[in-house]
Amino acid sequence: MQDIEVYLFLGFLESGKTKFIQETLEDPRMENGQRTMLLVCEEGEEEYIPEKFEVKNVAKVTLESVDELNADNLSSLAQKYGAQRVVAEFNGTWLLQQFFDAMPEDWVIVQMMTFFDSATFLNYNANMRQLVFDKIQMTQMVVFNRFKPEYDKLAFHKIVRGISRRPDIVYEYVGGKAEFDEIEDPLPFDKNAKIIEIEDRDFAWFYRDMAENTSDYIGKTVKFKGMAALSKKAGKDCFILGRHIMTCCEADTAYDGFAVKSGGMLPDVKTRDWVTVTGVIGIEYNSMYRSKGPVIKAVKLEYSDPPEEPVATYY
Repeated sequence: MQDIEVYLFLGFLESGKTKFIQETLEDPRMENGQRTMLLVCEEGEEEYIPEKFEVKNVAKVTLESVDELNADNLSSLAQKYGAQRVVAEFNGTWLLQQFFDAMPEDWVIVQMMTFFDSATFLNYNANMRQLVFDKIQMTQMVVFNRFKPEYDKLAFHKIVRGISRRPDIVYEYVGGKAEFDEIEDPLPFDKNAKIIEIEDRDFAWFYRDMAENTSDYIGKTVKFKGMAALSKKAGKDCFILGRHIMTCCEADTAYDGFAVKSGGMLPDVKTRDWVTVTGVIGIEYNSMYRSKGPVIKAVKLEYSDPPEEPVATYY
């Protein structure tokens, strides 16, 4: 059985999804003989104009409610229209996982793009952070439509990069000019310093970069403050030191940390004690990870006051 290619377009109502899909289906380069199902999960003011499509054999299907988003229904629709390709305009209030859970086994996502109206994006992020996070976390490109020169690119950039480093960012100005984001993302600390000092506000970035680029830290000395957690899995003279990190919203907060070999220092440390560690990072097996992982061999340990913001964030 041949896989069905899925092009998934995300964003809130009136964010520019319909216009982009219309222009895509008007592009003769998209015509490759495949029968295409245009799966519309929400309909705004802008309507499709099928007579302008250069792509032939397009069947437009509208899902009226999230209850219709299930594997049986999607399989039935694909079979009914003989779909070899799916172009999906996803509903901005539905969660991406709902689409993943509903995808038939032979559907494969080949492209995912997210669109926002620049005039409303910052407000959406302030009031509906979970939905914004949901539409950015796995996308390949974020497009800010109707962008104006007076808008602060850095404010938009930071929100996207606080969620994911994966996507390209494009600013599409009123008038049609498009500009790729070229803002560099230097880490807020110097990981080539003799002692890499992590400020309280930067712990989430440190944790993420350590996870993504572990080899960069092997043999280096780091200093940071964290909340201790005792665990038999960590081993003798060893405890976990980390922070609660909020990736998206309060419900998405989780404790993450690193194994610290105390060398007998702070023998009375307890779970929830705040501790500052200075130590050398190595990679070795620790049962806390159930495999090899970063283990910090402490050179110095001292009790500390909690940070002003106990929960670490990316923004």
